[in-house]
Amino acid sequence: MYTTELHQRTARRFGSVLTAAVLAAGPLIVGGPAAAQPPPPTTTPFATPVTDSCPQKTQPPPAIDSSEVPAPGEAPPTALPIPDPPVGGKRLGECGVVLPAGAPAVPADISATAWMVSDLDTGAVLAAKDPHGRYRPASTIKVLLATVALRTLDLDRVVVGTQADADVEGTRVGIGPGGRYTNRQLLHGLVMASGNDAAHAIATQLGGDEAAVAKMNDLAKALHAYDTRAATPSGLDGPGMSTSAYDLSLLFREAMSIPLFAQMIGTEQLDFPGYPPNPAIPGDQDHPGFPIANDNGLLYNYPGALGGKTGFTDDARQTFVAAAERDGRRLVVTLLQADVLPIRPWEQAARLLDFGFALDPAAKVGDIPGDEAETVSGAPGLAVPPENGDVAYSAQPAADEEYDELWMLLMVAGLILVPILLVGTWHVRTRQR
Repeated sequence: MYTTELHQRTARRFGSVLTAAVLAAGPLIVGGPAAAQPPPPTTTPFATPVTDSCPQKTQPPPAIDSSEVPAPGEAPPTALPIPDPPVGGKRLGECGVVLPAGAPAVPADISATAWMVSDLDTGAVLAAKDPHGRYRPASTIKVLLATVALRTLDLDRVVVGTQADADVEGTRVGIGPGGRYTNRQLLHGLVMASGNDAAHAIATQLGGDEAAVAKMNDLAKALHAYDTRAATPSGLDGPGMSTSAYDLSLLFREAMSIPLFAQMIGTEQLDFPGYPPNPAIPGDQDHPGFPIANDNGLLYNYPGALGGKTGFTDDARQTFVAAAERDGRRLVVTLLQADVLPIRPWEQAARLLDFGFALDPAAKVGDIPGDEAETVSGAPGLAVPPENGDVAYSAQPAADEEYDELWMLLMVAGLILVPILLVGTWHVRTRQR
């Protein structure tokens, strides 16, 4: 079975709260007067982080562990350049709360340091907080890996699981050595259960972690997601890892142009293959298949939810991107550096979606992808998952299909013209004789 990020986060949160309570209570005096006294408060009032001074304008907050220390002999990555003017519009260069004129106050109880609400179909940015501030994406970067994989890999190809897949750090969907998985199943495990083992298996097919990260960064740059730099395929923290609320919304919108991605993020449960006994383990038995569940709480609890992606690391904290539909309108919400307080991330996302749906549809503070990015990729045709769940999707990019069609036309034209030229040459030589 697999361990979900929710279980890990709950364990960490419970352990932190318990430790804080013990430390705040002071020494235990059995039978003495202190034992009868009520313990002092152990929590501080919640306050939404203030970003008006642009503390994350150039890079994410300092790491709290050694996950971003470069390997011996490698230099730390330099800070990413800051576009001027800001991608998406001038107002998106602001670092505090960015609202359209006449908008009400933003919802309370939002712990996310940065967030954004945008229209999935038009690209209009409705409201934001520190939209281009640099933060860590955690597993939401799997949206970018999924986009690369869906446009590169044969989805029906069968991949054999390895011990390296099974041993990967962090959340795993449950790949076992010798197990047989299609790329389609691996991608479901990637986005539904946030499987780092699935990310490893996919990255291996893209040429390994380093090559996969390079492909991810190339795509981010092509889309003008200039706050984004992947350091690992899975979202585990690494040197230089970065994204922004704006970029995460842009990358999610790009992924939603792929029908299979739109279907996968909306899938609540799926049967995942098992794997055979491991000959290296005496007495090991067959490991049967098992169901995997989508770890996105918004999908189960918010009317009109289309799905999304969760994320968590110690340095990134809670991250989240998701979409929902109401009255024919589809909105996207992103959260970066949030916490499971005072409410859970998906509940914070729900409040921001309600806020966005209540705004005047004509109100906006910027755009995705922005004027600059339109010259690179254009506004994608956004996917609507079919009701029957069947998706016919080619792993080949549309641009490659157009190239193949042009090449075929040239080949046919060549086959027609060459005999004509040969016959003409023969007639000329005959007349010359």
